[in-house]
Amino acid sequence: MKVLGIETSCDETAAAVVEDGRTVLSNVVYSQAARHAPFGGVVPELASRCHLEALPEVIARAVRESGSDWDRIDKIAVTYGPGLATSLLVGLAAAKGLALRLNRPLAAVDHIEAHIYSIFVGPNARRLEAMIPYICLVVSGGHTCLMLVEGLGRYRMLGQTLDDAAGEAFDKGASLLGLGYPGGPAIQSAAAGCDPSLVRFPRGRPRKEICRTAGLDPVMCFSFSGLKTALLYHLRDNPLPEDPARRRQAVGMLAAGYQEAIVDALSRPCEKALAKFRRPLSAAGGVSLNTRLREKLAALAGAYGVPFAAADPQFCGDNAAMVAGLAGAGRGLSGEAAFTADATPDLETGEI
Repeated sequence: MKVLGIETSCDETAAAVVEDGRTVLSNVVYSQAARHAPFGGVVPELASRCHLEALPEVIARAVRESGSDWDRIDKIAVTYGPGLATSLLVGLAAAKGLALRLNRPLAAVDHIEAHIYSIFVGPNARRLEAMIPYICLVVSGGHTCLMLVEGLGRYRMLGQTLDDAAGEAFDKGASLLGLGYPGGPAIQSAAAGCDPSLVRFPRGRPRKEICRTAGLDPVMCFSFSGLKTALLYHLRDNPLPEDPARRRQAVGMLAAGYQEAIVDALSRPCEKALAKFRRPLSAAGGVSLNTRLREKLAALAGAYGVPFAAADPQFCGDNAAMVAGLAGAGRGLSGEAAFTADATPDLETGEI
């Protein structure tokens, strides 16, 4: 089965064709990062306008580059949440129109579930049956959570951020340091070769009463708001040097310390989950591209004698291959439920 996937949940306009839930025949992603960079973050109205402009050609390229034609597309799949409402609406409208025009079934899928599935997509992907049950850290621009994956559609929430997502922490830190947007790659680049121990930032500890109210174990939850404030106050009390060379050095040291604090805050709950379940560990989402995070998580998994798996770099950020793959594996709303699905910005994973 060949599935055409469409992804417009935030600021990436993407389409892909995936066969049998695993084999990626095409994967086209149009990044809007340059359009949003002057504003230091994603502007929802601008994002939806960019999707409207780019999506027709992105879809056409995905079909063309797959070596298929429209007659050989068996299903249309699209993200319907969570994400930015106006961005989701663009993809949903396009997918519904295509499915009706081509008389093909439609699947409406969960964006976070697609990230979880991303480690099973591509030529070097893991086999689902070899991993389950496993621990999955989903870490992206807008989401940070830790789950126990017991099977497709069977997810147990172990912990989540109680304030900001890790990606938001990277973006804010990069903005404060004058490194631009998107923040994750900018901070990683600035931190390269610098000693993270020279400037130590606090590691966020979620308030126990809030975690327990949500029914979560505090040791498996995340918090990043205090870290952002710590960097802000550090820069207020220790202004960056005016000399360009000294300024670059200072920014590098701060970026390294800040990145290490985020990585530690993400790793600590994973270690607690490994100690409790002793099952394979995976990481998905755009922030999982971070080299230092991958090193730390791989070392943790190795210490517990379990495998570590991360998605292929091209499937870490928002992409449509994971959407098409998940639908090809049989997940998502289908039939009338898919055609009547509305954009659901606050969709809870596991509701399908």
